[in-house]
Amino acid sequence: MSKIMKKILVLLVLSLLFCGCKAEKKMTPYSTLSDDETVVLIETSSGDIKVKLYNDTPKHRDNFIKNVKDKMYDGIIFHRVVKDFMIQAGDPMAKNIPQGDPAGGGDVSWTVPAEIVYPKYFHKYGALAAARESDDVNPKKESSGCQWYIVTGTKWTEAKLQNKAYELNDARQKEYFTSLVNEHQEEIATLRKKKDTDKLLQLQDSLELQAKEMVRKSPAMDVTPQQVKVYSSIGGMPHLDNNYTVFGEVIEGMDIVEAISQVRTDRRNRPIDDITINKITIVQ
Repeated sequence: MSKIMKKILVLLVLSLLFCGCKAEKKMTPYSTLSDDETVVLIETSSGDIKVKLYNDTPKHRDNFIKNVKDKMYDGIIFHRVVKDFMIQAGDPMAKNIPQGDPAGGGDVSWTVPAEIVYPKYFHKYGALAAARESDDVNPKKESSGCQWYIVTGTKWTEAKLQNKAYELNDARQKEYFTSLVNEHQEEIATLRKKKDTDKLLQLQDSLELQAKEMVRKSPAMDVTPQQVKVYSSIGGMPHLDNNYTVFGEVIEGMDIVEAISQVRTDRRNRPIDDITINKITIVQ
């Protein structure tokens, strides 16, 4: 083989290697993508994040797409960043807000009905979920029409997950029991007036069984093999499961999410140096 041919061959191999490295993308662990799923590109001042939207949560998917097409998010900041927890954005008023001023209080006039597809979708590392008002004013768990967050979280052992599940399910059972007691206030008052202790105890046992059955049908947290696998290997925030709608996930750019999650913040969890969403576009 001539020297010229050898040089051409070496250059060709190097070119292929370079192209291969450049084309390689770092997918988020446990993420997949099908042709019928919507993908959006979030261009931030710290880098790009690519997210897919679930078809199983069509109301949230369509609402997010509408907001993107309306350019609602272009120019806003990540107004809430909590290390080892999540990064939050979506406040349409969070543009050009002076440092030190509060951000995150802006919202739109509509909410999105809850689409909690659990335990299929949970708060794993990279999950995209909708923010919402608390249960005391929002018992149906309806989502904000604009605000959302991306989970970073921490890793969980199976034992830790089981303990958390027990705590959350026990708390939910107590909530159900209290609610049932409130529904039977007149009956309880009558039995107390009659000093009918036996029937009071029977009613109490009955309400406790009903509360247990309600938790069995709708647990605050299930510990499935998939959750154990994912939470123990890449992490997340399981205590949020079955309470907020998870409607998508990051497929590329978790290194950018991680970088944002590590920035210095003020006492309101707003980054000291603003992280801006330049624009969001639909790319698939």
